[in-house]
Amino acid sequence: MLSGIKSIVAILLSVLIAIAPYQQSAFAENEILLPDMGDPTGALITPVQERLLGAAFFRSLHGKLQINQDLEIQYFIESLGERLVVNSDNPQQAFHFFVVIDSAINAFAGPGGYIGVNSGLILQTETESELASVLAHEIAHVTQRHLYRAFDAARKLSIPSAVALLAAILIGTQSPELGQAALIAAQAGSTQYQIDFTRDNEQEADRIGMRTLSKSNFNPRGMPSFFERLEKASRFYGEGPPEFLRTHPVTASRISDTRGRAEKFPYRQFLDSVNYQLLKAKLRVISSIKPSRVIKYFENRLDRGTTTQKTVNLYGYALALASASQFKQAKQILKGIINSNPERLAFYHSLAKIETESGNIKTALQLYSQTTERFPDNRAITMDFASCLLRDGQNESARKLLTDYLHHHNPTPNSYNLLSRAYGNLGKSAQSHRYIAEYYYSMGQLKPAITHARLGFKNAGGNHYLSAVIEDRLESFVAEEEERKKN
Repeated sequence: MLSGIKSIVAILLSVLIAIAPYQQSAFAENEILLPDMGDPTGALITPVQERLLGAAFFRSLHGKLQINQDLEIQYFIESLGERLVVNSDNPQQAFHFFVVIDSAINAFAGPGGYIGVNSGLILQTETESELASVLAHEIAHVTQRHLYRAFDAARKLSIPSAVALLAAILIGTQSPELGQAALIAAQAGSTQYQIDFTRDNEQEADRIGMRTLSKSNFNPRGMPSFFERLEKASRFYGEGPPEFLRTHPVTASRISDTRGRAEKFPYRQFLDSVNYQLLKAKLRVISSIKPSRVIKYFENRLDRGTTTQKTVNLYGYALALASASQFKQAKQILKGIINSNPERLAFYHSLAKIETESGNIKTALQLYSQTTERFPDNRAITMDFASCLLRDGQNESARKLLTDYLHHHNPTPNSYNLLSRAYGNLGKSAQSHRYIAEYYYSMGQLKPAITHARLGFKNAGGNHYLSAVIEDRLESFVAEEEERKKN
């Protein structure tokens, strides 16, 4: 997990250097010139600069981490995050929530309001309020400008010290103990203020995050209960706990502080949403290395809990069976669930995907068509419907569906990839190269993006509008690549 944090730090620093306008002569012997990102008085970079920085950071993450591409999972984490943001102390702040498929327990806040949460952390939570408490904590890091405040201090330091401080602050947003250790190691404890800075960030994020939790109708006790369970788990590992526990230390003082604050709120019962329970079941299957193990996990829970919990366990069991190519039994289970729960989109979607995976394309297409009529404009269904159409050779129908999707929704790497395939199958190579270039760019891979943009421009022929569009993107890609090389 520590290596994962280092990767995130390295990405952020490389992106910052690449996009920062500077003159070599502007560097004094002991001074580093960084973008004017913020200071204690609140003077920040422009919204446009912040958005560009965040987008570049997110693209670069794709080269280091396995970013979730499942739109059903994405919709849940976005919905949960947005519910918290509207009740935060800065609801106008733009946020982008995403899931990293990684078994380690971790979450982090990057520039531009990009907040990532690992699948391992989601699976470790026992209630939706616990998961919400982690997101609320990270949202507070963003709204309180903790990352940007670090830049004001860094601008006054030498280059090595500035890099050490920025790295320590980012690590400190996830682990105050590691953040302090990084500062001490890098600067020999020369500035106690900087050590307190990371500690204060964590305390402030806990305090403000708990307030956001309560206002969003989540259980404020979810925060200390999650901390307490992690702390208890760490005891079993003695002097050598796994990396994820070392990167997320939970101290007695932090638990005590959050518990004391939580007890000030009136006690009442908070129920988890069905979508939260379905998300965990799906992530458990996706994250499992051995299908037999996750099949056994759900088998042992089929008769446990409430009616809803039994349904969720059946759903997870069906997905687990499908992951082991036991399609017939998986489909039978899902059909039974649908009969009892005709209003739950996830069950129809999973059945259609399993029909596709088992080679029953016509049946899958019929299911997607029916589901689209019942649940129009669903992003996850649209993407998988388009993919199924391509498998059936219905390239023009897939192209129309995807083009309409891009008119109404933000693009995803998969939407670009599918649209490129549709155009390629239709013999329209310029458009195919155009969209596969966008796919590579969104995945943080500039060189293949440039290669395909050039091929798209070359094959655009007499289509002046298309040539102009591709040329504009090509120039943008090349300029960014040259800036990277320069820095």
